[in-house]
Amino acid sequence: MHRNATFPVLLITAGLLWFLHSTALLPNAHSLVAIGLAVAGGAMLLLDGLNKSTLVSCPMLMYAGLVVYGREHFALPFSVWASCGMVLLGLLLLAARSSAVPERSRRRPD
Repeated sequence: MHRNATFPVLLITAGLLWFLHSTALLPNAHSLVAIGLAVAGGAMLLLDGLNKSTLVSCPMLMYAGLVVYGREHFALPFSVWASCGMVLLGLLLLAARSSAVPERSRRRPD
């Protein structure tokens, strides 16, 4: 009989976060969100591979992480980040139209 390990894992996670916060080793929330967005973009690219969908969504997730981090640490106004993001999104959308980039593969449910 297997027991659910959710509660012990939550206790360990909460204890680690509390310890890191108490010792000032935990980065601020903006940095954690930025890292999370960048890691999500990279993980999605690794899991799905390069296709028309990930060619656009993964770099945009990473760019969103850069924006969250950059807004906190650099003095650039939001209009600069937004305009650069629009250019990046447009370039990625154009690149995704290329026939060299494969379509998203349909996976069979396991």
